[in-house]
Amino acid sequence: MLSRMTTATTPRRAGQFRKVGENLYRYSSNEIYYAVFRVNGKLIWKSLETEDRELAKRKLKEELEKHGRVNGALRGMTLQELITSYENQLAQFDQRTQDNKKSVLKKFRATWNKSFDIPVRSITPADLQLWLNKEDVMRNSKIKAPKPRGNYDASPARVSKWTYNQYVRFLKHLFGIALDARAILDSPAAGLKPKTPEQPIRQTPSWEAFQAIVEHLRGYELATERKGKRFVMHFEHDDSADLLEFMGLAGVGTAECANLRGEHIDFDAKRIALYRSKTDTGYTIPIFPQLSPLLEKLKSSGGIQVGQPVFRVQDPKKALTAACRRLKLPHFSSRSLRRCFITRAIEKGVDFKTLASWQGHRDGGVLIAKTYSHLRNEHSENMAKKLT
Repeated sequence: MLSRMTTATTPRRAGQFRKVGENLYRYSSNEIYYAVFRVNGKLIWKSLETEDRELAKRKLKEELEKHGRVNGALRGMTLQELITSYENQLAQFDQRTQDNKKSVLKKFRATWNKSFDIPVRSITPADLQLWLNKEDVMRNSKIKAPKPRGNYDASPARVSKWTYNQYVRFLKHLFGIALDARAILDSPAAGLKPKTPEQPIRQTPSWEAFQAIVEHLRGYELATERKGKRFVMHFEHDDSADLLEFMGLAGVGTAECANLRGEHIDFDAKRIALYRSKTDTGYTIPIFPQLSPLLEKLKSSGGIQVGQPVFRVQDPKKALTAACRRLKLPHFSSRSLRRCFITRAIEKGVDFKTLASWQGHRDGGVLIAKTYSHLRNEHSENMAKKLT
């Protein structure tokens, strides 16, 4: 809120300037709107000579355009041209992120109900909110709606709040490009609000369950009977077992494992160099004593070679899911093995800061402390009970 001195050109009654929007102020004594902005470092106050807010906003845009806030050459940018610019920027992301963004863009192309030749400046926040609320956008096409029974009319499955938030991020990114290019003054996606997603229930295997899964994949039998004869089939999934065991013993994810090459494992320095493509960051972890036997086995069998991937399998999802089903365990994801590692490390007394460095985090352990602090308290209480 700004106060102004009365001069020959200002109203007789002293008032105050109140900010009512970006670059937009209103004088309290006469309700006149003013444009306030900087040009080459100089602060400019310009009366818009109106008490009508919508008219004032239109005049404000005109004033800002006059002073170079909008690039005149790009003022007529169409939605299709903006999408092309968006697609040209996708190469900066890793492949998985590119695939996700392309999937959302495909949905947008298929469900946008206006022309792609319209100027970007003519798209309003209401247009974007209407798109987000469209049935075709909110319907989850991967889940079949249940068949109606009796008078019950089954409604189609809706996309999750996480997917909805992906759509919001897409719109913010898309129109943020136009904003950065000075094709528009304000992004119509700026006011879109993400939804608060449900807190997922993440299953974490115990150390014993993790070991049982690895042992099971290294060799199991399936027996069937046909015409009174018993047939036994022996299965081995050593490649998947090697990958899953490494993930659980080292506390790393599938992306780091996919990027792991033989030269990244330094047996002399007892260090492993890892690369996380999603964040484009590298970090190192020690060769933990619990991990050393597996790496020695892989080395002796010729599985660790310079320039070659350490693991033949990149995604152990199917093998892990099948093993959990056969062992009658809860469904564990690949990510759960990292949580298993962290949980065990905390129970062994490893501090949060050290754990964070092993996970490639750069926050000094803040995230891990926030997520796993309850385990440290529970472990401390269990240890205290032994002092009887």
